[in-house]
Amino acid sequence: MQIAIALFERYTSLDAVGPYEMLARVPGVDIVFVAERTGPVCNDNGSLALVADKTFADVPAPDVIVVPGGPGQHDQMENETLLGWLRAADATSTWTTSVCTGSLLLAAAGLLEGRRATSHWLALDFLKGFGVEATVERVVVDGKYVTAAGVSSGIDMGLTLVGRIAGDEHAMAVQLLTEYDPQPPYDAGSPAKAPAALVEEFRAKSRFILQ
Repeated sequence: MQIAIALFERYTSLDAVGPYEMLARVPGVDIVFVAERTGPVCNDNGSLALVADKTFADVPAPDVIVVPGGPGQHDQMENETLLGWLRAADATSTWTTSVCTGSLLLAAAGLLEGRRATSHWLALDFLKGFGVEATVERVVVDGKYVTAAGVSSGIDMGLTLVGRIAGDEHAMAVQLLTEYDPQPPYDAGSPAKAPAALVEEFRAKSRFILQ
């Protein structure tokens, strides 16, 4: 099974690495990082790079597609090199997935119209503009499409996919061996729980304010 994780400039690191750490523990998988060009691709603050070993053209038909999000997603919304690859690869994929605002790229490619999906909480209204039934769930499975909410939820998405691919027992083994047992020191991980003033501050600054 080949898993392709798409990269673009200014992706969010955990969006890509979270699913990678879960899916890499499925026996027999071949995980490849892909981009328009091979070589290092910098994350959203320029301090970390992942290496794309293959171009999109080199990986035309992966079994699983993973699309991260991040500030750089905005610049990719009309990039036909990426969007065209997503459409073509999706035609034969077993699973097409995203983390955070990566779902906006799937939507821009026309893959989520009429489907249930999620994204970062700040981007949900924007996602609806593509004819998507946007939800606040952390991980949404609609047919072969699996979308995750913001950043850290990519770990949950990856683990969900491990269960679908390798079975629940193997997924539980992965969860145990990675000691994925979140116990955050604060309970402010969603707009429903965070202080209202903090939520409004980030809404006001959001690049997803609809005109």
